[in-house]
Amino acid sequence: MASSCACDLRMLVAVVYGLLTTVVLGLGIWRVVVQINEGTSTSSSTDPIGFCQNSGTFQNGRCICPEEWTGLRCTIINFCENSTCMNFTFPRIPVGRYGSSMEKCGKETPNAGNPKATRLCNFTDEGEIKLQAVVIGNCSVNLGTLEMQIDDISKKSDNISREAQVLTSDTNKLTPNNITAATRVVGQIFNDSRGATSQAKKVAVTTVSQLLEASEESFRIAVDDDDETFTTLIDQMKNYSLSLENQSVVTPNVAVRSVKFSPEKSMGSTGVRFTVQKGNSCGFIIYQNSKLFQSKIFTPHPDFTQRVISGATDQDENDQSASVRMAFRNQSIEGFKFHSFACVYWSFSVNDWATNGCFAEEGTGNFLHCSCNHTTNFAVLMSFKKDYKYPESLNTLSTVGCALSITGLILTIIFQIVTRKFRKTSVTWVLVNLCMSMLIFNLLFVFGIGNSNKNSKDTDIPVSSNNEISNLNNNVPRNPTCTVMAALLHYFLLVTFTWTGLSATQLYFLLIRTMKPLPRRFILYASLIGWGIPAIVVAMTVGIIFLKNRNDTKWELYYREEEICWLAGREKGAMESPLVWSFILPVTIILISNVVLFIIITVKVLWKNNQNLTSTKKISSLKKVLSTLSIAVVLGITWILAYLMLIENADFMLFFSYIFCLFNTTQGLQIFILHTVRTRIFQSEAAKVLKSLSSSTRPVKWPSSATPLRLRVRMYNMLRSRPILNEHFRLLEPSIITEETTLSETDQANTSN
Repeated sequence: MASSCACDLRMLVAVVYGLLTTVVLGLGIWRVVVQINEGTSTSSSTDPIGFCQNSGTFQNGRCICPEEWTGLRCTIINFCENSTCMNFTFPRIPVGRYGSSMEKCGKETPNAGNPKATRLCNFTDEGEIKLQAVVIGNCSVNLGTLEMQIDDISKKSDNISREAQVLTSDTNKLTPNNITAATRVVGQIFNDSRGATSQAKKVAVTTVSQLLEASEESFRIAVDDDDETFTTLIDQMKNYSLSLENQSVVTPNVAVRSVKFSPEKSMGSTGVRFTVQKGNSCGFIIYQNSKLFQSKIFTPHPDFTQRVISGATDQDENDQSASVRMAFRNQSIEGFKFHSFACVYWSFSVNDWATNGCFAEEGTGNFLHCSCNHTTNFAVLMSFKKDYKYPESLNTLSTVGCALSITGLILTIIFQIVTRKFRKTSVTWVLVNLCMSMLIFNLLFVFGIGNSNKNSKDTDIPVSSNNEISNLNNNVPRNPTCTVMAALLHYFLLVTFTWTGLSATQLYFLLIRTMKPLPRRFILYASLIGWGIPAIVVAMTVGIIFLKNRNDTKWELYYREEEICWLAGREKGAMESPLVWSFILPVTIILISNVVLFIIITVKVLWKNNQNLTSTKKISSLKKVLSTLSIAVVLGITWILAYLMLIENADFMLFFSYIFCLFNTTQGLQIFILHTVRTRIFQSEAAKVLKSLSSSTRPVKWPSSATPLRLRVRMYNMLRSRPILNEHFRLLEPSIITEETTLSETDQANTSN
C-alpha cells in the first residue's frame, strides 16, 4: 500500500510538471509556426531566388546591377575584357571609364606608383563596346608640376588635360593635395580666357568625374583648405555647359548638356522643366555626388549619393524671370527610410546650400518636386532615418514565463520574510535580495523593454512648409524614457547576477568550509557588493558613452538599441559595444565562478557517497537531483545557454533561443518550487488548507466532474495519517542549501572523516 501511494504521488508530480512543460513547449512551437508564416508572407515581395544574376540585387521590383553588368536580370555585358596593347596590360574596364595599366611608374620618378597609361572603354556610334586608344602618361610629371604649367594651357591644353586625366585615374591614391592641384588645372582648362581646345575640355570633364570618386574625407580636407579653387571650377563648368551648342559630354560621375531654345519652344525633359525667355540657351550639368559642394550646415547620409543639377541660362543674371521646376526621384537606402527633404541651391556668397527663392512642393508617386525663381546649381537635400524593424519583444513564451516567475518570486519573498525566524538571517537576506532584483527585472522587462517609437507613423513624403535645411538633421528618434528603461534593465540584471555570485560564495562557506563561520558583517558587505557594484558599472558605462559622444544628438543610440530598450550591441565592435564590455564580460566572470563552485559543491557534498551511513540513512537519488537543481537555479547556471545562441546556424540559434527562453523566463517559478514549495513549513500550511478544504467539502455531494479532486484529497489525508508514507511526501523538502536543515547525514559523514 505504501509503495502504491508513493507511486501515485510521484505520478501526480510528474503529471503536473508534464502539463507545464507541454503548455510552454506548445506555446513555443506555436510561436515558431507564426514566425515561419510571417517569414513566408514577407518573402513573397523580396528577391526571387536566382532572378538577378552577377551579384545584382532585387529592389523596388527590378534588378539593381553592378557597374559591369546591365539588363533586366543583369546578364548583359557592360565592360571591356582584359587587354594588352603597346606593352601595357589593362584589367577589365567598365563602359564609360578609363582603366589604368598594370604597369606603374618607377620609384625613382616624380610620378612613382601611378599608372603609366590609361585606356577608355566606350560605345561606338554603332552601339558596340570597344576599347579606345591607349593614352600614355609622363612619369616625370605629377600633379604638382602639372599645376605649374597652367600659364601654358593655351599652347599645351591637350597635353596638360591628358596628363591630368592619367594622373587622377587611380582614385584610391588621390590625396587632398592631389585633388586641389587637379582642380586648379581643370578649372583653368574650362576658363574661356585660357583658350583651351574643345577636346581638352572634354577630357577635363573625365578628370572631374574621376576626382568625384576620391574619398569623402580627402575631399572635405581639400575644400576646407582652399574652397575658392572649387568655387572657381563650379563656376567655369557652368559657363562651359552654355558653350556646347546642343551637344553633350557624359562620364560616369558628370554629365554636361547644352540646349538652344527655338523661339517657338520651351524645353522639358524627364524630371526637370525650365521655362525661359525665347531664344535663350540653357546649360545643364548633373553631378553624381555632392563632393564639390561641401556643406557645413547639412551632413548627408554616408550611404546616399546626393546628386546636384546645375541649370544656367545666357540671360542677364539679374533677370528673375526664369522659372525652374524640378522633379527628383526619391532614393532608397537598404535599412533606412526617407524622412524629409528641402529644395536648395548652392550660394557662392556663403559657399553653402541656401533656400532663398526655392520652394518644396507636395510630391507625387516616388518623386520630390521643387521650384525656384532663378538658375544655378540645384539639389534636393534628403534626410533618412534608420528603418528600425521593431520586434514583438515579448512573445507568448516569454510573457507566460515572466508572469509565472513574477508570481513565484512574490510568493517566495513573502514566504521568506514571514518565516525568517526558522532559518539563519544570512540565508534569508541573500535569497530575498536575489528574488527582489529578479522580480524588478521581470517587471521592467514585461512592461518597459518595448520601444514606444515603434507606434509612431511617418508620412510618405513629408514636406517642410518653410523649406528649412535645419530640420533635415533632426531625424534621430529621441526617447529618453527608453534610455532610462535600458539603464534600469542593465542595472537590475547585473544586480541579479551579482547576487547569484554572492549566493555561490555563501554556499561555499556553509557547505565546504563548514567548520568556519561566515565572514564578519557578511550581510553588510554582501549588500554593498550586490547593489553597489552594478550601479558603478552602469554609471560608468553611461558616463563614458555620453562624454565620448556628447556632441552627437543621437548619443543615446551608442548606449541602447532603438528596436528595444536594451543595450546596443549589434553592428558595433567588441570594444565599442556596451553589451559586450559592460554586461557580457562581467556576467561571464560571475558565471564561470558560479559554475566552478557548483561543480565543487555537487561533487564534494551532494553526490558524495559515504560508506559510514547505514542503508536507512542514505539520501535517495531523487533528493540529490532536487538538491542539485536547487543550487543550479539559484546560481543561474542555465544562463550558459545564452552562449549557445551565438552559434552561426539559424536552426541551432532558433532551437537554443527557445530552450534559453523556457529555462530563464521561468527561473522565478523554479525558485518558488524548489525553495518554497519543498519546505516543511509550506507543506504543513498547505496540508492544513487542504485538510480544511476536505472537511468543508465532505457533506457536499461531489459532481462527476470533481472526482479527480476528491481522489487527490483522500490520497493526501491517507498520506498524513501514515508516517511511513509521509516520508515519501517529504521528498519535496528543500536540500541543504536553505540552512533550514543541514542534512544530518552529511554532517555525520564529515565528522566521521
